Amino acid sequence: MEMLLITTAAALWGCATGMLVPRPAYRLSVPPEELWRPACPAGHPLVGIGNGWLGRARCATGDTYGPSTFSVASITAVVCALLAFATGARSELVVWLLLVPAAVLLATVDLAVHRLPDVLTLPLAAAVLVLLGVVAMLPGAGGSWTGALLGSLTSGTCHFVLFLISKGFGFGDVKLTLALGAVLGWYGWAFVVIGTFAGYLLGALYGIVQILAGRGGPASRIPFGPFLFTGTLAGVLLGFYTS
Repeated sequence: MEMLLITTAAALWGCATGMLVPRPAYRLSVPPEELWRPACPAGHPLVGIGNGWLGRARCATGDTYGPSTFSVASITAVVCALLAFATGARSELVVWLLLVPAAVLLATVDLAVHRLPDVLTLPLAAAVLVLLGVVAMLPGAGGSWTGALLGSLTSGTCHFVLFLISKGFGFGDVKLTLALGAVLGWYGWAFVVIGTFAGYLLGALYGIVQILAGRGGPASRIPFGPFLFTGTLAGVLLGFYTS
C-alpha cells in the first residue's frame, strides 16, 4: 500500500509539473544567438508569474503553442512514477522528482532546436550535487555523495574528450552529463556504465533509423539530450533490478 501511495503521488506530481513545461519549452526553443522568446506566436508579451515563465502555453486569443501539454505531462508523470516505483521511500526520490520536470524541459528543447541552453544545464548540474549533498545527511538515503561527485566529474571529462574528437556531440551535451553523471554515480559505477551505454545505444539506433529513412547521414548531428536522459533513467531502473 505504501508503494502504491508513493507511486501515485509521484505520478500526480509529474502530471502537474509537466503541464507547466510547454511554455518555457516554447520560450527556450530558439537559435543559439537568442536567449528566449519574449512573446507568444501572436505577438502578445509573455508576462505573469515568474516573469512569464510559469503558466499554461495559451495566448490571449485562446490558441495554444509549444509542445503538446498532454504529451509532455503524460511523459513526466510516467517517468516520475517509474522512479518512485524503483526508488521507493528513499530520501533521494525527492531529488529525482524535482529534477524530472527540468529534464523533460531540456529534452523537449533539444528535440525542437538541437540545443541545450546553459541557463538550464549548468544550474541543473549544481542543483543535483547540492541536493544530493543534503540528502546524504538524511536517514534513508540509498547512495553516496562522493560517488555522485566522482560520477559527475568522470562523465563530464569523458564527454568533453568526446566533444573534442566528434562533430556529432555538442558542448551542451557535455554540460548535461555533469548532472546525469552525478545521478548515476550516486548509486555506483555499475549504474554509470549501464546508463551511459543505454544512452549511446538509443542515440545510435535513432541515428540509424534517420539514415535509413533518408533524413540524415553519418555526419549528421542528432538531439542527443533526450537519449542521455533516457539512458540515465534506464541506468537507474535496470541498476536496481540487477543489483
